[in-house]
Amino acid sequence: MSIAVKKRLVPSDKYALKCPNPMEPEYITIHNTANDASAANEISYMTGNSESTSYHFAVDDKEVIQGIPLDRNAWHSGDGTNGTGNRKSIGVEICYSKSGGARYQAAETLAIKFVAQLLKERGWGVDKIRKHQDWNGKYCPHRILSEGRWDQVKAAIAAELECLGGKKVSSPTKTKASGETYTVKKGDVLSVIAQKNGISVATLQSLNGIKNPNLIKVGQVLKLTGSTGSSSSGKKSSFRLPAGIFKVTSPLTRGEAVKQIQTALAALHYYPDKSAKNFGIDGAYGAKTANAVKRFQSMYGLSADGTYGPKTKAKIEALLK
Repeated sequence: MSIAVKKRLVPSDKYALKCPNPMEPEYITIHNTANDASAANEISYMTGNSESTSYHFAVDDKEVIQGIPLDRNAWHSGDGTNGTGNRKSIGVEICYSKSGGARYQAAETLAIKFVAQLLKERGWGVDKIRKHQDWNGKYCPHRILSEGRWDQVKAAIAAELECLGGKKVSSPTKTKASGETYTVKKGDVLSVIAQKNGISVATLQSLNGIKNPNLIKVGQVLKLTGSTGSSSSGKKSSFRLPAGIFKVTSPLTRGEAVKQIQTALAALHYYPDKSAKNFGIDGAYGAKTANAVKRFQSMYGLSADGTYGPKTKAKIEALLK
């Protein structure tokens, strides 16, 4: 079912201020708002004030509202009068970004689905997605960036786009001299590279000796075929997920089993695999792990309760095969 869009378009007599130029969009730019207003309030304020700042869509936990026509530019990227972000990209604001919480998570989930819909409608892949920061260096989308989840959000859009039957991403670069390879480009994430080349994340990691799926570099050449160095047992995946039920308890559940869950979520870009204390894979099933599980569940039609159980285990394993 497609996401309905309510139109509250800026009056034509404000075009000169808000959207003065015709546009044929080439990108979608994602923003986090600086407050906790609803989509209706964001669009009403934007179209009614006397400032030039403008954007095409605002998305909250319940609806998507459009304020600028898609054949007009909007001033949302801060890269100048003739900047590509301002002149060639569709601006999408995710609401309730200041304080976060359940309303924000729901807004982000709806925004992910909506951006995938925009991509599908245009025959685009996720290589057309940009963050505000890409255009002028501003720390935006600030909540996504501060939580270290940009790659995760992009991967979630890619997964949603695939569900819609849309184009995945640009064709991979192949080097015949060394067999099939892929050269990492800006914005790539390992799960999307694996997905579009028809192999598992675990196989891609094994082929290239990648221990941390978040640490790939632009220009890095990845092998897509060859020996994975797997044991003679023939098991395909290096991820071994535990059985049972895991949730936030007091005291926290800790141990190798939790690390396995966190590592698998990190491979799918739902958990920040970083070394900072209390931030990365620490083996403790606390709020960060529960939130990562909840976001994963919400994207794949599972009960989004943050509790790891048989259905969540099965879905993660299916994605990592």
